[in-house]
Amino acid sequence: MAQEFLPGDDLIFQLESGFGLLRVIAVENDGEEPVWHLMAYEELFPDVDSAQEALNDPDNLHVRRAHMALTDRAFERTPAARLGNRAVSDLERIAWQNWIENDGRVSDRSALLMLGLR
Repeated sequence: MAQEFLPGDDLIFQLESGFGLLRVIAVENDGEEPVWHLMAYEELFPDVDSAQEALNDPDNLHVRRAHMALTDRAFERTPAARLGNRAVSDLERIAWQNWIENDGRVSDRSALLMLGLR
């Protein structure tokens, strides 16, 4: 993959209606290709600066989807840029752990498609 992201990275993506935020919770690289574990926030922002400012107090953000597992190919089709990095919290890890304990399915759809966004 051309982009190198790490657990704890806050990512921004652009839609016609504004900018949204994703978060890398974990990256598993056990097999032939990585599996990306992402979280998505509900809020949309008018510009990158507003999104960056919202990340200064992430407790005020609302989670749209606590966990999405994507193939490397699906993640590559999710146009996103890194805004920063902060430690992954225990609360953020819970949905990932539930995924491990339950179905463990990985999607080949982009994060935006999984969220119903275009």
